[in-house]
Amino acid sequence: MTTAFRLCEPRDSEALATLFEQMQAHYGVPCPPRATILADLADLPPGNRILVADTGGGIDGFAAFAALYPGPGLRKGLFLKELYVAEGRRGLGLGRGLIAALAELATAEGYGRIDWTADRDDAALLAFYDGLGARREASKLFYRLTGAALAETAGRTR
Repeated sequence: MTTAFRLCEPRDSEALATLFEQMQAHYGVPCPPRATILADLADLPPGNRILVADTGGGIDGFAAFAALYPGPGLRKGLFLKELYVAEGRRGLGLGRGLIAALAELATAEGYGRIDWTADRDDAALLAFYDGLGARREASKLFYRLTGAALAETAGRTR
């Protein structure tokens, strides 16, 4: 199997939408309608990009990421938001290939790091990330502001 790891193109939208739907089902979370996914893919926020694993027979995985600044040492970095490989295609090196392609892109574009989060309870996922040589940042804690708390906080600025 020959795989190309490349930035997504408009022609990839339908295949990516399918993978996004599969990912949402995998995590057991709600998924917006396909039309919304396609509209969002056509209008990615500035600084957001998606790498795809193109196996010649289709798009079988993706890495969605965005630029961050500033970071440690006031260097720019990348934040990996999602890494997903289609269930039937796991174990073939696509995830590792996507991470390698992202690291290559980061190096070529002068980014000093790649950050991401991972579910603490997913042992296989943690083993995968540990196997990449990534370092767990035990000193950092992940926060999220959403729902009612987001609305309440937004109301405090008025």
